[in-house]
Amino acid sequence: MAAKLKPITEQVIVITGASSGIGLATARAAAAKGASVVLSSRDEVDLRQATEEIRAGGGAASSYVADVADPDAMRRLAEYAVGELGRIDTWVNNAGVSIYGVIEDVPLEDARRLFETNYWGVVHGSLAALPHLREEGGVLVNVGSVLSETGYPLQGHYAASKHAVKGFTDSLRLELEKEGAPVVVTLVQPAAIDTPYPEHARNYLATEPKHVPPVYHPDIVAGAILSCAVRPHRNLRVGGAAKMFTVTEKLAPRLADRMKMSHFEGQHADLPPRDDDTLFAPRPGDGRVRGNYPGLVRRTSSYTAVAQRPGAAAAMLGLAALGLGIGVAAHSMLADRD
Repeated sequence: MAAKLKPITEQVIVITGASSGIGLATARAAAAKGASVVLSSRDEVDLRQATEEIRAGGGAASSYVADVADPDAMRRLAEYAVGELGRIDTWVNNAGVSIYGVIEDVPLEDARRLFETNYWGVVHGSLAALPHLREEGGVLVNVGSVLSETGYPLQGHYAASKHAVKGFTDSLRLELEKEGAPVVVTLVQPAAIDTPYPEHARNYLATEPKHVPPVYHPDIVAGAILSCAVRPHRNLRVGGAAKMFTVTEKLAPRLADRMKMSHFEGQHADLPPRDDDTLFAPRPGDGRVRGNYPGLVRRTSSYTAVAQRPGAAAAMLGLAALGLGIGVAAHSMLADRD
């Protein structure tokens, strides 16, 4: 059964990890478009502030403090949304955290906690949302990453968790399609986004971590998520760099590896490391959408804008990216000849 997706103005949208970054940007954008938004996060202080700001601007917002690592908390979040607003139309599993450091330097306790948030948080949120999404039809959006399809230095556990999110999302989609459930399951895969993500990450580097460019504005991701709420998408990559990164990985993996070697140094900022992160607990008073990336932050993405539209335009752009990827692969093969 095909899901009949409602316009944003008629939707109830639940967003995890909504007290900062992509989650907060999405909550603000959804409320500005007329949706009723339920924001959730571990961070009670910043969550309350975000909700009050949206309400002060005329938006419809409520909040529920919960840790995505707790399946019972996710079930209660879903029950709260339905109890307060009558239903759930779109559920966004967005909460996430990273760890910077060589894999052998990262304690397993930290890695397990990262998976509790990044992977099990998506599982818990999905299982809590699905019974309600089935009732009237709706959308489940899982926020993965460009790293869902590739390895990456100094963030190995994060990349592994996002691979797991993709595998779970793709498998869940198949099962729901077989069942005929009126639920659209979408994986959103952002490139590097200027949020507090590097500041919130646990850090085992000798310096403060930073993004490798190109870096995109969080509002681009928020727009992509809301596009998925009203129009079916299977996967939606955010930022042209995300598409090209994936194409290069598929068609010229050795070249992709060589490109990523420069990212060892590229992820080091010229600042001493801070001993402050959000891996095990929130950091109140830090409810910001934007991070502190010092370079150019791209406010638009032509690729993502076109990819959100149905029809030939997105297909043509995809073919163009594929052609460029083939050219890169050919160049790589020639370069490999000694």
